[in-house]
Amino acid sequence: MPDFAAILDRRRKAWPWLDHAVRAGSVYTQQKGDYYAAGITYFSILALVPLLMVAFAIVGFVLSSRPDLLDQLQTAIADNVPGSFGTTISDLVETAIESRTSVGVIGLVGALYAGLGWMANLREALTAMWESQHERSNFLVTKLKDLGALIGLGLALAVSLSLSALGSSGITDRILELLNVDNIVGVGIFVRVVSILVSIVATWAVFIWVIARLPREPVTARSAVRAALIAAVAFEVLKQVGAIYLASVTSGPAGVAFGPIIGLLVFVFITSRLLLFCTTWAATSHENLALAHTPPPDSAIIAPRVEVREGLSGAGVAAVVGAGLLAAVGLSGLRDRLRR
Repeated sequence: MPDFAAILDRRRKAWPWLDHAVRAGSVYTQQKGDYYAAGITYFSILALVPLLMVAFAIVGFVLSSRPDLLDQLQTAIADNVPGSFGTTISDLVETAIESRTSVGVIGLVGALYAGLGWMANLREALTAMWESQHERSNFLVTKLKDLGALIGLGLALAVSLSLSALGSSGITDRILELLNVDNIVGVGIFVRVVSILVSIVATWAVFIWVIARLPREPVTARSAVRAALIAAVAFEVLKQVGAIYLASVTSGPAGVAFGPIIGLLVFVFITSRLLLFCTTWAATSHENLALAHTPPPDSAIIAPRVEVREGLSGAGVAAVVGAGLLAAVGLSGLRDRLRR
C-alpha cells in the first residue's frame, strides 16, 4: 500500500501552490467555513425582501408616470394569464402603484436595517477565517464601519456592473455594427470571449475590494489580488453553469415555480463558500501569516501549596526508630562512665 501521507508531504514541498491549498482547506474546515456560508446565505435571502419592495416602488413610480407602459403591461397580463387569476394580478399591479410611496419608504428603511445586518454577518464570517483575531471595537464604531463597508460595496458593485454592461454582447454587437465588422467570420466567438473576460475583470475588482476591506483583520493587497482572481474565475464558471441550469429547469411549470428559488439558494451558498475559501487563501498566505495577531500569553498565577500529612510514613518511622536506638546507646555509654 502506498503511503499517501508521505506522497502528499513530498508534493507539498515540491509544489508551493498545493501546500497553500491544503493549508487553506485545513483552516477553512477548522474555522467552520460551511457553517458561516450557510449563515451568509440565510441573511442574503432575507435581505432580498426589502430590496424587492424598493424595486416594486420604483416600478410603481415609472408606471404611474408612463400610462402607455401600464396599458401594455395590463394587456400582456390579460393575454397570457386569462381568467380570474389575471384579474387578480392586474389588481395587484394597481395596488402597488397606489401604495408606491409607502412601500418605497418601508423598503428603504428595511433595506438599510437588513443591509447592516447582512454586512455585519458577512464581515464576521470573513474575519472568522483567521485563526487568531484582534480585539473588536465598541458597538457604535463597529456599526459605523459596517455602514461604510456597505456603501463601499455598493460603489464597487456599481463599477462592476458598469464594466459588465460595457462587455455585454448587446453593446459589443452595436459597436461592431457601427464599425461595420459584424459580418466577419468568427467575430461572434470573439465577442463572446471578450464579454467573458470583461465580466471576469469586473468581478475580480469586486472580490479584491471584498477580500481586502471587509475582514476585520489586515490583508495585504498582493494576497487579496491573487485570491480574488481565483474567486472571479470560479464565479464566472458558476455563472455559466447557473445559466444552463435555469434554461433546463424553466421548461416546465414546476421548474418555473420552484427552479429559480432553489437555483438562487444553491448559487448564493456556493458563492459564499467560494468567497470564504478565497478569503482563507489570502489569510494563509505567508505575508498575512507574518502580520497575524499573536495574543499575549495568560498571566502566571503563583499559588503556594500546603500539604498536611497525617501520621508518619515508612521513612519517618525508620528515622524515629534509628534516633531512639542511637539515644539508647548514648545513654548506656554515659551510665557506664558514671559508674566508673
